[in-house]
Amino acid sequence: MRRILIFIIPALIMISCGRGEQRKFVFLEGFTQGTSYHIAYHSADSVDYHQELKALFSDIDNSMSIYNPSSIISAVNNDEPGVVPDDYFIKVFERAQEISRITNGAFDITVGPLVNAWGFGSTGPANVDPGIVDSLLQFVGWEKVRIEEGFIVKDMPGIRLDMNAIAKGYTVDVVADFFDSKGITDYMIEIGGEIRLKGKNRNNQLWRIGIDKPVDDPMAPTRELQEIIQLTGKAIATSGNYRKFYIKDGQKFAHTIDPDSGYPVQHNLLSATVITGTAMDADAWATAFMVMGVEKSMELARTVSELEAYFLYDLNGVTAVASTEGFRELLN
Repeated sequence: MRRILIFIIPALIMISCGRGEQRKFVFLEGFTQGTSYHIAYHSADSVDYHQELKALFSDIDNSMSIYNPSSIISAVNNDEPGVVPDDYFIKVFERAQEISRITNGAFDITVGPLVNAWGFGSTGPANVDPGIVDSLLQFVGWEKVRIEEGFIVKDMPGIRLDMNAIAKGYTVDVVADFFDSKGITDYMIEIGGEIRLKGKNRNNQLWRIGIDKPVDDPMAPTRELQEIIQLTGKAIATSGNYRKFYIKDGQKFAHTIDPDSGYPVQHNLLSATVITGTAMDADAWATAFMVMGVEKSMELARTVSELEAYFLYDLNGVTAVASTEGFRELLN
């Protein structure tokens, strides 16, 4: 259910700004978890940690990748008995369950079968009808799976977990923890659109992040920015329905699936951007808000400590904005 909806511009700012002497930064990029990553960090002696980071990516892939047939999550989904989760899995699973509880199930890591049925997973185009939706809903529900005495327990065979809406954010946090352990104080980490920032960029300025303008065209060759913010010491993630969708029989079907109804959401929220302390939380909250819609999301966002949110929604054909007060203070 993930997508890259935040466009990263620190490199552009660093190249074009030219204010003062540029510090030594190491830049890394590649692919992991089915998406790309871009990492920049200040290193006075230019130490390259790429191999260590690739090892971390591999460990997390072996834990939570649904595309890795040997992963822990694949064993869970294949109903193998006595599956023992590792520390990565436990931390992400427990946080996912907590956010599911707070959002009354708007965030749900068991929704994967419905995502696939609607054509947004790995199984190809959608071929769905009400009977298929009803048959799959019996396997959906965050309360139907848990960890008991160190083992993964499901209420019934056939329940399948998909942590794509939280695991990439968590991987960003793992990289941040790695850098912190090395004494690195200035970095930008992006994996699949989930971002975490600390310190300043190589021009000794705050990191600048752009938020996409919601253009309803998945094939658009370029992206326009709705807003630019300056940020440090935080994580940011965006989820939206204007890039990943299809039209069938004149009706738009977006990739965000409501775990309660089993159908793609039909409200007017176009995108949700979340700033919080960890990329894992920002990732999950942005997904949950896209299910909840702008009014319920705004109400909840005001109650969650250390969380700021920015919503773009359709108001009679015009893009409107709603945001928390703390987020507005970050806008340029």
